[in-house]
Amino acid sequence: MEKEKSAAKILQERLVYKKKHSGLIMNEEAICESIKLSEDYKSFLDNAKTEREAVGTSINIAKSRGFTEYKKGSVLKSGDKVYFNNRGKAVIFAIIGNEPIEKGVHLAAAHIDSPRIDLKQNPLYESDEIALFKTHYYGGIKKYQWTAVPLALHGVIIKKDGTCVTVTIGEDENDPVFCISDLLPHLAAEQAKRTLSEGIKGEELNVIIGSMPFKDDEISDKVKLNILSLLNDKYGIIEADFLSAELEMVPAFKAKDIGFDRSMVGAYGHDDRVCAYTALQALLSCENVSRTAVVCLADKEESGSNGNTGLSSKYLEYFLYDIAEALGSDGRTVISASECLSADVNAAMDPTFPDVLEKRNAAYINYGVCVTKFTGVRGKAGTSDASAEFAGKIHSMLDKNGIVWQTGELGKVDMGGGGTVAAYIANLNMDVIDVGVPVLSMHSPFEIVAKSDVYMAYKAIYAFMKE
Repeated sequence: MEKEKSAAKILQERLVYKKKHSGLIMNEEAICESIKLSEDYKSFLDNAKTEREAVGTSINIAKSRGFTEYKKGSVLKSGDKVYFNNRGKAVIFAIIGNEPIEKGVHLAAAHIDSPRIDLKQNPLYESDEIALFKTHYYGGIKKYQWTAVPLALHGVIIKKDGTCVTVTIGEDENDPVFCISDLLPHLAAEQAKRTLSEGIKGEELNVIIGSMPFKDDEISDKVKLNILSLLNDKYGIIEADFLSAELEMVPAFKAKDIGFDRSMVGAYGHDDRVCAYTALQALLSCENVSRTAVVCLADKEESGSNGNTGLSSKYLEYFLYDIAEALGSDGRTVISASECLSADVNAAMDPTFPDVLEKRNAAYINYGVCVTKFTGVRGKAGTSDASAEFAGKIHSMLDKNGIVWQTGELGKVDMGGGGTVAAYIANLNMDVIDVGVPVLSMHSPFEIVAKSDVYMAYKAIYAFMKE
């Protein structure tokens, strides 16, 4: 017979906080649901490797579920499902609730841009009979991680006549891929003396794109001309068209299961498309909502949320003002009464590199969705720092809905840190807290998340939308 628990043991179980591994809590039905969700999520990742593709993919999914495009001045009523496309690089989805709009909206905000390698405006050149692209990296990356891996080219080119050419090369099985070279170790003695952050310099992130010459002895840069000829034949572009293009180099590989147990997903772009996807799916799962439910998928977070598609812009505020007006209220009243989950990832405890995280306050994979009260760097610089009242409200909501969750912070106090879109939402006078998925190898070309955490993020945002 099992021994009776001691009084101290009973007291310990009642009083002491202990994180719970989702694998020990989730039933078979929930495990199956998490696997199914992750399969759909992997497909989303493979089709949304840039912010433009994420917007297009998300809109197509939403339109198949009854969403229609919103125009300022449109008549709105309870149950309407609408979306607003901001320049093809950011998008807002909303379901109009049953309660008066004056009670505010429930907003989930995530970003759909990820660290990558952008082409410069005049990128194409030839050196030593190899054609290359000059690049400028986007977001915080370890530059050496982007060498000697297959890369795909995505983006748009606007020709002189205004025609938009969409480019995707490297994703189909029969496509070529591209690559940034690195030195062989036999000749890298001087390179090895560099610091790790300078092991590959920004101006050394040159992408190899060809090596065959155009057959004419009377011209120079024969390889470059051959590449231009191929591009002209396929896309009808000339070199000057690169000056008005947005072209991005991203990893060419697909999202894959990781581990003998297939418990994790490895892919490019978990930060922050894992939260964008779960927020969108949570909204699509809502048939009726009490408060109006809104999902904002933003651009430019990785470079500071600036620009007209980042959340330092006014487009979210304008959208909320417009729907408030359409429903007979005013934007200031609605925004001030609203609540937001800033859906963004956090750093997961890495057993190989544990020293940068403080274990009591770090997030762990498979321990559920991570609630991050504050972000920022060192003295909480650049954070909104959610109030105790709002943090407590979210914690209670998660518990009430049986969601596995944990708290976390982005590293030890003096180690570094980072930010999310939470501060920009808070500046609107809205309650906001960060909620997202713990990630291993964040900002690398191949990040890792746990399937159970993806599922719990979806469940958390869905519960918030239904509150």
